[in-house]
Amino acid sequence: MKSPTATDYTVKRTIHYPRITPFQSGLNRMLFSDQNPVTPEKRTRFRDLLIRWFRAHQRHLPWRQTKDPYHIWVSEVMLQQTQVKKVLSYYEKFIRRFPDIQTLGKADLQTVLKVWEKMGYYGRARNLHRAAQIVVRDMGGKIPAEYTTFRELPGVGDYIGAAVQSIGFNNPYAVVDGNVKRVVSRLFLIDSPLDRTASLRRVGQRAAELLDSERPGLFNQAMMELGAMVCHPRRPRCSACPVSVFCQAFHTHRQDEIPVSARTRSVPEHHIAAGVIHRDDLVLITRRKPSGLLGGLWEFPGGRVMRGETAEKACLREIKEEVNLSVDIIEPLTRIRHAYTHFRIVMDVFRCRYRSGHIVLRGPVDYRWITIDEIDDFPFPVANHKFIPLLEESEQGRFL
Repeated sequence: MKSPTATDYTVKRTIHYPRITPFQSGLNRMLFSDQNPVTPEKRTRFRDLLIRWFRAHQRHLPWRQTKDPYHIWVSEVMLQQTQVKKVLSYYEKFIRRFPDIQTLGKADLQTVLKVWEKMGYYGRARNLHRAAQIVVRDMGGKIPAEYTTFRELPGVGDYIGAAVQSIGFNNPYAVVDGNVKRVVSRLFLIDSPLDRTASLRRVGQRAAELLDSERPGLFNQAMMELGAMVCHPRRPRCSACPVSVFCQAFHTHRQDEIPVSARTRSVPEHHIAAGVIHRDDLVLITRRKPSGLLGGLWEFPGGRVMRGETAEKACLREIKEEVNLSVDIIEPLTRIRHAYTHFRIVMDVFRCRYRSGHIVLRGPVDYRWITIDEIDDFPFPVANHKFIPLLEESEQGRFL
């Protein structure tokens, strides 16, 4: 099979469907609604139009060039909360390093996290690695082709379960990701926020009702692609939609209102202080416990600045509490800002010089004294990568 090139990751061409109303076309009976049931005829017509469009206009992505359930699984894990453009390079690098489930299952976690580094949401990598270990150890290295068994593996939720089972094994489970939620809510004019349980249940029921049970993988990919390329969150390209004749939001001119936005919540911001501790030509790094936020990654010791405390004092306190060392602050290195899913941080980073003490870990699970040149051998959080170049480029990091 021909390998896709960079230019293949684009839509082949754009077609424009005429903007017509169901009354003009005489197809009012085709609209999806509670008052107008989804008949077998409408389902068949909807599926055929959607899949025909997908075959002609889909992006040629590398995970669509295979039926290997493992490759599909990797891609779907990566695509959670990460844009396709960013996933492309990571997917290819990951598959080169771990070409099959056996290789991944036998690898150590630090190697996996290093390959995953900078893509974020590291829990995905840890769960995928744990699941691969279970498959290799307990299932003969074969990914379960049965939904319930596969769903029990670490990190496999409803979305991953349905995606891998339908695309990799052709099992009839409807995928409901953010794109599908938006498409379905517009088709059926679901006008309550999608963060509500009742709304999500209704979307799931409708998605299952529309699913093409004979071509579930192809249909699910087409639904997701429609949401990604046409049914945009803002300013959807309704004139290019192959199934607009079925869409209540389109025909009532409410496509910009649906889906209804969920209530926004304020995002807390935390002030963090961290220290780069120099001892001769070495610096100290510590490893976080395997579970939880950024689990298993390496970082420079530090923690939250308490109310009424300066960042300098917090840095000294946290280093003493975490690793039992006394240090002197030499100078501020930088201040960085970073956003996580549910909070933001402002991190003040200081250069420190080791003064006294023997390392006793309280929180971290491991430590290393390394040279600046060895930093690239360890997986670090993205926030740390925002200031690591300053260490690598600075001559001061060589002689403190």
